[in-house]
Amino acid sequence: MSTADKLTAALLRERLAGTKLALDPTNVMLPPAIERWPDDMQKALTASLKPAGVLIPVIEHQLGLTVLLTRRAAELKHHASQISFPGGRMEDGDVDIVATALRETHEEVGIAPADVSVLGYLEPMPTVTGYAVTPIVGLVAPPAELTVDTTEVELAFEVPLSFLLDSSNAIPAERDFLGQKVPIVEFRYDEHRIWGATAHMLIVLREKIL
Repeated sequence: MSTADKLTAALLRERLAGTKLALDPTNVMLPPAIERWPDDMQKALTASLKPAGVLIPVIEHQLGLTVLLTRRAAELKHHASQISFPGGRMEDGDVDIVATALRETHEEVGIAPADVSVLGYLEPMPTVTGYAVTPIVGLVAPPAELTVDTTEVELAFEVPLSFLLDSSNAIPAERDFLGQKVPIVEFRYDEHRIWGATAHMLIVLREKIL
C-alpha cells in the first residue's frame, strides 16, 4: 500500500513538521527549468514582487482527506475564472503571511482562522502577475461551513487529496504567454482544470508528503 493510500491528518502533520515559514515572503522558489521560458515571463517572475498568502485547506472527512479549491469570479482583474486556493495580497494589518492567508480565506469562503490548524508551509512562489505567494497548509475539521463571497469567488469545491497526490493525474499541457507556448502541468477533476501556480503548489506539496 502506497503512502497516498494511507493519507491521514497525522501523516500530513508528520511530513510537514519540518517546514518553516520563510523569513522573507518575497524570497521565492523559482520554477524548474525557468531558463527555457520566454524572456518576458522570466522577467515577470524575477521582478520586484508583492507578498501574498494562500491557504491550502485540507478537510478531514470520515472517508478521507479532501482539498478545498475555488473558482475565481469572472470579473476579477487577475486570474479571472481560474482555479485557485483562497488567499490574496498581504495588507498592513497582517502580522505575517499566515495571518494574510487566514484572513483572506475567512473573507472569501467564510472559514474562520480559529477553525484552521496550520500543518506546515511551502516556499514562496512567484506569479506572472507580480506576487510572491506563500502557501500555508491547514487542516479544517468538518463540517466546513462555507460562506462564499461571490464578488471574489464563483464556486468552492473539494477534490480528494489522494487524487491530487497521484502523479498520473498531473497532465503535461501548454499555455499561451504573449504568443509563445509554455509547458505546464495541469489536473482535470470533473469539469475543473487546475493549472498554473495552483497546480505547481500541489506538485510541491506532493513532494513534501510522499
